[in-house]
Amino acid sequence: MRTKLLLTSAILSFGLINVASAADLPARAPAYSKAPAIVDVAYDWSGFYIGINGGGATSRFDWNADGFGDEGSHNATGGTFGGQVGYRWQMSSVVFGLEAQGNWSDFKGSSTSVLFAGQTNTSKIDSFGLFTGQIGYAWDRVLVYVKGGAAVTDNHYTANSTLPPLIGFDATSETRWGATVGVGVEYAFAQNWSVGFEYDHLFMGNPDVNSSTGFLIADHIKEDVDLFTARVNYKFGGPVVARY
Repeated sequence: MRTKLLLTSAILSFGLINVASAADLPARAPAYSKAPAIVDVAYDWSGFYIGINGGGATSRFDWNADGFGDEGSHNATGGTFGGQVGYRWQMSSVVFGLEAQGNWSDFKGSSTSVLFAGQTNTSKIDSFGLFTGQIGYAWDRVLVYVKGGAAVTDNHYTANSTLPPLIGFDATSETRWGATVGVGVEYAFAQNWSVGFEYDHLFMGNPDVNSSTGFLIADHIKEDVDLFTARVNYKFGGPVVARY
């Protein structure tokens, strides 16, 4: 009987020691799981777009009468409104593009001829178009670009003389082709919408301009235009790109 009591006490003591040891063990660490990747959403400028623009310009016209000499020059200024359509594609941060732009305009100015007393010469740009290529650099939703290509203007000229021997009125029009270079900045304020500002200089040359009669207008007329516009574009497609 005594032997059984000693054996039972030993077993109970051993069990208590194991329970105490287990209580002293540290808690098991939770299983490790990999944190999800952080995704940075980048704006993509690729795609077709269409938009409107408006602003103003100052243009300079130099009249030089054939066989007589310089008649003087004047600035033709005013407002403009129009639209543009184009396509851009983005490679990394570099953006390439093609664009056609057409505008109605009211750039008008006049001056008194320094050769013919009493004669006033007037120049007016009724409309113009730009056909350009672009290359730019994008910082996500901000795009800075340069552009260059062809330009065309629809010009109207009048001359009015009030003193003899050439008293009367003369007028003619022309469509003139030249070149343009420009620079712009654009910001995408929504997924498909952007707003921008652009400056363009038009080099329109110095061709002969003659009325049908040659009565008062038979001149070399040089033309240059400085154009400032604000633009709003809507881009079709071109979803944002996930960048890890």
